[in-house]
Amino acid sequence: MLTPRGRVARALAHEDTDICPYDLGFWGELRERLVEFTGDAEFDRDLVPHLGHVSIGYPETGERVDERHYTDAFGVVWEESVPGEIGMVREPILKEPTLSGYQFPPAHVPGLFDTFAEQAAQQADRYVAWGIGFSLYERAWSLRGIENFLMDMVERPGFAHELLDRICELNLALIDQACRFEFDMVRFGDDWGAQRGLITGPHLWREFVKPRFARMIERARSHGKTTFLHSDGDVAEIIPDLVEVGLTCLNPVQPDVMDIYQIKREYGRDIAFHGGVSVQHLLPDEPAERVRQEVRRLLREVGAGGGFIIAPTHSLGRDIPLENLVVLVEEFSQQS
Repeated sequence: MLTPRGRVARALAHEDTDICPYDLGFWGELRERLVEFTGDAEFDRDLVPHLGHVSIGYPETGERVDERHYTDAFGVVWEESVPGEIGMVREPILKEPTLSGYQFPPAHVPGLFDTFAEQAAQQADRYVAWGIGFSLYERAWSLRGIENFLMDMVERPGFAHELLDRICELNLALIDQACRFEFDMVRFGDDWGAQRGLITGPHLWREFVKPRFARMIERARSHGKTTFLHSDGDVAEIIPDLVEVGLTCLNPVQPDVMDIYQIKREYGRDIAFHGGVSVQHLLPDEPAERVRQEVRRLLREVGAGGGFIIAPTHSLGRDIPLENLVVLVEEFSQQS
């Protein structure tokens, strides 16, 4: 029987596996609610952890300002509306389209990777990933404000290129440091999609984001790592570009805005997918039997021939009926 790590590796290589690998787990309050709902403290005993994660906690977050606010390594202050969530930028730190006087965070921080090898070693047989969130476009708009940065790309392209280059160089330096250690995959987070197409449109994405994203993908691949992108929304029109730059796996392939079945048929030989189980409509709005039917169809059709890791498309909110989460546990863990 394949190990979880071996199963994920085969799926990412577009090879058949004994079962479709999956990514599902429950912690904290949600797990407590499910234990109470099922009456079983080990309701998820049959779930096999397939993916593992290591983290350096940088540059995403820094020090707490107060109960509701924290800063990231770039000096941006974030406000949490819900504890534990990313929150919103309280105020852009780059109020004008210039980097004059602004100090980027250092790429080399003493002790930053001290626990990295230990974290990776604790992941047993899982396929282990390390990642950079807010990796390009999102990092730029978090510094400038989203409206300002969108206007920068149109009216001040020189500044937009300069800002993205500096962000990319920081990421490349972090990738080089991380990839000295043993793990499997480099993950990038950068939300490009809206409910209908790209936020920037494909032309601006290809001019500003694609070249830097390609550099980061190439750097990770040069170290022998596979690559993963989380980008919410409808990004279907640039999937050929993602194939071109060598991305291994795309997440979450939101079925609410993209036809995951058609995308698998069209691109499934060239790129793998992670996600597919909608947290926007399917899990919160549909009855348990409908959830079961859709999960089985995803496993049967998208999982065929490898290239798929089934998972919810985002975090599991309180609007999802607990019985629908129990369906995920059953269907993921009881594949035959």
